[in-house]
Amino acid sequence: MSLLPFDARDGFIWYDGELVPWKDAKVHVLTHGFHYASLVFEGERLYDGVIFKGQEHTERLFNSAKLMDFTIPYSVDEINAAKAAAIAANKLTNGYVRPFAWRGSEQMGVSAKQNKIHVSVAVWEWPTYFTAEARMAGLKVVTGKWRRPDPQTIPCHAKAAGLYMICTLNKHAAENAGYNECLMLDWRGRIAETTGANILFVRGDEIHAPTPDCFLNGITRQSVLALAKRRGFKVIERAILPEELPRFNESFVTGTAAEVTPVGSIDDVIFPDREVTKVLMQDYDDLVHGRLTL
Repeated sequence: MSLLPFDARDGFIWYDGELVPWKDAKVHVLTHGFHYASLVFEGERLYDGVIFKGQEHTERLFNSAKLMDFTIPYSVDEINAAKAAAIAANKLTNGYVRPFAWRGSEQMGVSAKQNKIHVSVAVWEWPTYFTAEARMAGLKVVTGKWRRPDPQTIPCHAKAAGLYMICTLNKHAAENAGYNECLMLDWRGRIAETTGANILFVRGDEIHAPTPDCFLNGITRQSVLALAKRRGFKVIERAILPEELPRFNESFVTGTAAEVTPVGSIDDVIFPDREVTKVLMQDYDDLVHGRLTL
């Protein structure tokens, strides 16, 4: 299937304080964010004209920049206004929103104190991350080679470009082997997340969630766990080991792009049930469309 390249689309992108034609939103090849991964970003969903948890996403963007040792040269309110402007300019009601900030090209090298901080917001249509067939069947997942590092080695609570390098490697390996997704363990061998979403497990009326001590505690993850508690499920956040997988009867992933998607299998372990996952899928859909509040 042929895809329209992202640099060849029509529309507008908010770039350093103004809306510019999509194809004109460019950076120099010697940009620090490109060479040294000094870039932070957010992925957000627009539902019926409203960004789900937009304020929380903007605040996390600023926190990520702080962890990466740079300051975004706009206020939280200004970034929220920039997102609204980009949405309006592209006449979107439902779609994907990506604000991001990066170090420019004034200085090339590990040290980058003199580099200007640039900020941009792009929005586009993106109906679903996984195909409808994959969602109905449950994702086919394989455990990956690359692991989430010790948090003493990376700023693990920043949503930063460099932290996704191993995700791409794991994702490609999984897809090449015929899987939809890849399970990432942490440096201790504990279950962490998938390449672009958090993962949760169900046993009876309990939902077990890996402790997010070396990966992002996703905004969607937090929302779904709140929905689960509202339903009366017991939520247990703890270290989960791969050998425990056969003890669970359901699994699902959560994320801005993935939303709530069932997992059908991990390696040779099959999760036969969907009952709890389907309830939370519907609750989450009601939440993001304003039919339910927490």
